[in-house]
Amino acid sequence: MLFTPYRLGALTLPNRILMPPMTRSRSGPGNVPTALMAEYYAQRASAGLIITEGTQVSQQGQGYAWTPGIHSAEQVAGWKQVTAKVHAEGGRIFLQLWHVGRISHVSLQPGGRPPVSSSEKIAEGVKVFIDPDHRGPEGGVGGMVQHSKPHALTEREIALVVQDFAQGARNALAAGFDGVEIHAANGYLVNQFIDSGVNDRADAYGGTLQKRLRFLHEVTQAVIAVAGRERVGVRLSPLTTLAGSIDETPQATYLAAAKLLDGLGVAYVHIAEADWEDAPFMPPAFKEALRMIYSGTLIYAGKYTQARAEDAIARGWADLIGFGRPFVANPDLPERFRQGWPLNPLDTDHLFGGGAQGFTNYPTWAASESGVGA
Repeated sequence: MLFTPYRLGALTLPNRILMPPMTRSRSGPGNVPTALMAEYYAQRASAGLIITEGTQVSQQGQGYAWTPGIHSAEQVAGWKQVTAKVHAEGGRIFLQLWHVGRISHVSLQPGGRPPVSSSEKIAEGVKVFIDPDHRGPEGGVGGMVQHSKPHALTEREIALVVQDFAQGARNALAAGFDGVEIHAANGYLVNQFIDSGVNDRADAYGGTLQKRLRFLHEVTQAVIAVAGRERVGVRLSPLTTLAGSIDETPQATYLAAAKLLDGLGVAYVHIAEADWEDAPFMPPAFKEALRMIYSGTLIYAGKYTQARAEDAIARGWADLIGFGRPFVANPDLPERFRQGWPLNPLDTDHLFGGGAQGFTNYPTWAASESGVGA
């Protein structure tokens, strides 16, 4: 089933194997995508669909050193070389729109101001990667530091952030992307409004579940107005507790979010399952309920093997499956799955920052068999 074509909006995907968003921290000065990044994504163009690494919609939305943006002309030009190379290889690619919210540091923020969130709560022990010496991804070492205490967004400031997401979508289309994905998962800004353990507001954006979903609703509406429903997806993480984001009733909360997104008609909902050791298990009944409530395309990602992916599609829970780290190490992953070839091991020492090592130097099966590098 992984190798049957799938219709997603106006796109026909040749397979159901998705490359999900994965931070790689290799952008150039000004957080501009580089030629090396274009090579990296083009190498993996055989995916049914590529979703880029999280890409900040504003400088305020940045939480880690060397991550790319989509808010300057130079960044748009950098992404154009990425989409051009992917399309030249026959691929399809969406950009993930990202705002980290409180998961940032004053050194990354415009004017050294505090990061922003739904509240002033700190996620103790949650660290971000900064580059205090400004040496860049290839020569820099950087360091992990506790995220800074956030400022709770005012309603006027919330409206400005919604505009940033819309402009990010506009810039993504100008850069040649086939669509965009809103990052509403993993403890970042949209998630900070959704989850009851973070959002302690008492205004129109907090308190009841309906109010906690308002920011998600407004961001999604604004992006749809720019890109159209068939080119907009949303990523959610119902049971993850990443970055200190916890909800008291996650199943009720995220079934309500799915219902909201179904009403808005987004092209897909992308579920990030918790994938660390001893992570919360997402019950089959929860997945079945999501399928009943949300009528669009459902994508799952999180430690999937080929066998687990085939089973999820056969059971009707998922339409597409994301393979994260396997795609990092295997640019020809769909063909390796199809042929039953073994996978390259992952170079965990070079996941973030640096140059070609652990990024574009993984061999395809054909190249490794002939003794030639990728």
